[in-house]
Amino acid sequence: MENIKTHFRTCNLCEAMCGLEIKYSETNIISIKGDKKDMFSRGHICPKAVALQDLYHDKDRLKTPVKRTTNGWKNISWEEAFDEVVNRLLSIQKKYGNDAVGSYQGNPNVHNSGMMLFGTPFIKSLNSKQKYSATSVDQLPHHISSLKMFGHHMLIPIPDIDHTSFMLIIGGNPVVSNGSLMTAPDFANRLKAIQKRGGEFVVVDPRFTETAKIANQHLFIKPGKDALFLLALIHVIFEEKLTKKAHLESHINNWKVIKNLSTNFSPEKIAETIGIPTDEIKKLARKFALAKTAVCYGRLGVSTHEFGGVCLWLVNVLNIITDNFDKKGGAMFTLPAIDLVGMATVTGKTGNFDRYKSRVRNLPEYSGELPVATLADEICTEGKGQIKAMVTIAGNPVLSTPNGKHLAIALEQLEFMVAIDIYINETTQYADIILPSTTGLETSHYDLAFHQLAVRNTSKYSEILFDKNQDQKHDWEIFKELTNRMGGKDNPATPEIMIDYMLQKGPYKDKGLSVKKLKENPHGIDLGELKSCLPERLFTKDKKIELAPVEFVQDLNRLKNQLAEWKNNSNGAYNFSLIGRRHLRSNNSWMHNVTRLIKGKERCTLLINPEDAKILNIINQQNVTVSSKVGSLKIPIEISSEMMEGVVSIPHGWGHNYNGSSMRIAKKNAGVSINDLTDPNKIDFLTGNANFSGTKVKIERVK
Repeated sequence: MENIKTHFRTCNLCEAMCGLEIKYSETNIISIKGDKKDMFSRGHICPKAVALQDLYHDKDRLKTPVKRTTNGWKNISWEEAFDEVVNRLLSIQKKYGNDAVGSYQGNPNVHNSGMMLFGTPFIKSLNSKQKYSATSVDQLPHHISSLKMFGHHMLIPIPDIDHTSFMLIIGGNPVVSNGSLMTAPDFANRLKAIQKRGGEFVVVDPRFTETAKIANQHLFIKPGKDALFLLALIHVIFEEKLTKKAHLESHINNWKVIKNLSTNFSPEKIAETIGIPTDEIKKLARKFALAKTAVCYGRLGVSTHEFGGVCLWLVNVLNIITDNFDKKGGAMFTLPAIDLVGMATVTGKTGNFDRYKSRVRNLPEYSGELPVATLADEICTEGKGQIKAMVTIAGNPVLSTPNGKHLAIALEQLEFMVAIDIYINETTQYADIILPSTTGLETSHYDLAFHQLAVRNTSKYSEILFDKNQDQKHDWEIFKELTNRMGGKDNPATPEIMIDYMLQKGPYKDKGLSVKKLKENPHGIDLGELKSCLPERLFTKDKKIELAPVEFVQDLNRLKNQLAEWKNNSNGAYNFSLIGRRHLRSNNSWMHNVTRLIKGKERCTLLINPEDAKILNIINQQNVTVSSKVGSLKIPIEISSEMMEGVVSIPHGWGHNYNGSSMRIAKKNAGVSINDLTDPNKIDFLTGNANFSGTKVKIERVK
């Protein structure tokens, strides 16, 4: 093949920011490999990146606007689409008020610089309080604990994994995710490096995960009990005088409050409830406190249950009281080239919480968004402020939010819906108009979100590989047009102009960073390891860490009451706890239209412990009915000793089998949606985050 060229870019399909080396000729991709010269990922790649070419060539992908009619979907012009969308939205707001138009932004938004830079002004132009996003599906506790403790909702501590000697991982599987809210490509080898330098890492999880399989130790824990476990660790550390204040001593408020709070949660009191022996809790607390450097990391499993907010607060507390915070080898803050946190010194925008409540269930607002667990309520419940129209942006909430079937019914009731998406899927099938943007290899990219969360400071810009055709529009072009027509503030810039400006005004301006310089360095530029930055980087009024925010301390009363219930009550027929899981070859609900990622043996199975299977008299691959108090589904079982007894698991993001979806996965290997079982009324009442971990279910043989 003649004229073979090489293109370097960052994969934006997950948080890892892996560098890619793409060989191509014209619009034919010859190979996609890991870029060994990439300053951050060092040649690492996962199967999802190879599928970028499949997304580019996918015949199901929309490229021009479509309109739903009684005779099916039909193509329409961009002008007709923009006219109808804006006219319908404005007329609905004129009739019912601004809050009659709701919006939902899915996970892909933060993986795309065009959406991040131009999506926000569009949402703002709607002038509605009915805003929702995937943030309240799985990560609100991280943001709210950072806001209350450090003064900024994006000032999220990152484990300095490359320098730590002891790592405690609770409710996370970074070998598969490559570090959610901790961007770290090639995570498995980074963990093994801890061991090679004489350190160790421990995994606490209801499942013996891929990460646990290479750990020094794994401890099973009952789902939803992580807050008790963290409090017991903190109790032991105070009780045995293993705390260290060191360099942050004069910059911490309410140290004694934490000591007093932990006295009620000794290992002896909670061991049986959480399923970890007292001695193991004490040993682990001592190991953590006495290690040369240590860091605790908690993710999805601790964020998505009824005490997610308390858990993420306590993860920070554990790191702080052992002097493993803002310190090499501990939990540290990034200083990225485009510093979204640092911009608050100019804008004053550090995040907000609980300024107002949702209309129906009185749930707290976070930075202008309401918890997605109440979205269906706001559509179905009549009265002032009822949602009559929806805008969904690169999201599939019917599959990814609690009780998806209920949300599907709600979306069907809307007077109007527009989706900005590249597929007709389980959510967008209810739209009246779909506006598709370019994607992947047709776009330029700078990772605005995940440089903020990376284990090392680097900077990299990806240029467009393949030009769009004349009928396509980039996402930022769609947003600009809609914003202008909705009466929003006009922005004459492009993403590249805005990124260039932020680079030149950022913390590394003395290095001459610019888009031009990054284009000259296609493997990225290394800006160094994470460094201590406190108290200067704090946004609290007194420049001190608030170790015991009032809201979190008060929520311990709810935990105490729940502990008593856990000890005294049984769940009757619903005697199994359901948790989710993730596969390396899937990414939430986005990638299931790519054949190379879904082929092979069925992966959407119910994992169950052999002893539990024996009691139920079920065998491998047998279909069972799994029921919760909100729904039921049928699924084949997979018997595995990696599951804790009494706990079962269904992977997140499957269930592409709703009528109306045009995606090929709907016809084969569709699987079932775990969110047909999750209850939107079961949330973390402190933060409003959805509660997925530990849904009570019963399992019955299919007769």
